[in-house]
Amino acid sequence: MLLGIAIAAIVGSNGVFTQATAHAGQLSTAEFLAEQIRELTAMIPDIDDIKALNGTYNPVIDSQRRPLTGFGGYSQIVTVENVSVNNFQLASPGSDFVRITVRVLYDNYEITKIIWIRSEML
Repeated sequence: MLLGIAIAAIVGSNGVFTQATAHAGQLSTAEFLAEQIRELTAMIPDIDDIKALNGTYNPVIDSQRRPLTGFGGYSQIVTVENVSVNNFQLASPGSDFVRITVRVLYDNYEITKIIWIRSEML
């Protein structure tokens, strides 16, 4: 009987460990995909060109705007909003600062979200 309980505990914990490993892999992949957009925006000097990134990418893209294969189920959602230089709250379209938000979803479930502020490069 003790052996049966021990085997049941091992089988049950194996499923939990497998699920935790899958979630860790999804988080790692999502962070990689979010950083691809961050690198892309770092290379764009003009705010208007950054604003043009607004949208959903499925298939996902890399830092060179190339579609990435092998990431089925993932999508990148990019939101670019003008913000005020004084308090980084939403501002009029003429602002030289933008807040970029990238959400990475897997099967329509948000895995990660990163936000940063960019200004126009001189």
